[in-house]
Amino acid sequence: MYKWSLNGLAYALMLASLSPARTQVPDAIAATGEELIETYHAEGAQVYECKADTAGKLAWQFREPIATLLTDGKTVGRHYAGPSWELTDGSAVMGKVAERAPSATSKDIPLLKLKVTSHRGRGQLTGVTTIQRLNNKGGTVEGPCKSAGVFLSVPYSADYTFYRKRR
Repeated sequence: MYKWSLNGLAYALMLASLSPARTQVPDAIAATGEELIETYHAEGAQVYECKADTAGKLAWQFREPIATLLTDGKTVGRHYAGPSWELTDGSAVMGKVAERAPSATSKDIPLLKLKVTSHRGRGQLTGVTTIQRLNNKGGTVEGPCKSAGVFLSVPYSADYTFYRKRR
């Protein structure tokens, strides 16, 4: 039986702290059979508009995301209506929601799996087939809306993971 020395245990803990954090991904939004290309952190807002719903009652309705994509604190792109993701290398993709899963709290927008519907330019996003939205914080609207046509921006952050089919 192996006995851990205090130095050995400290070394193991140090190595564990260097490993990237793994997010538990629900099966519903898993990118099965695909390989991870990149993960970008997003900071921005979910924009809502006060509009009449199908019953004619005013309600906040999602309009669009507006976010900056970051790597190591540096801006590498943007996320906007479509939904679309565009990087500074000139590559861009547009997606469509395929699956949803609940986030950690009711104040966090849902986890998503999106299927890419179109590509533009050449770069890091070339060949991307699936996008996941993970580690969501914020972004949900609270309270009633009282005037049609009013917009509300709700801060959020998330990690977007980009996948392609295995070669």
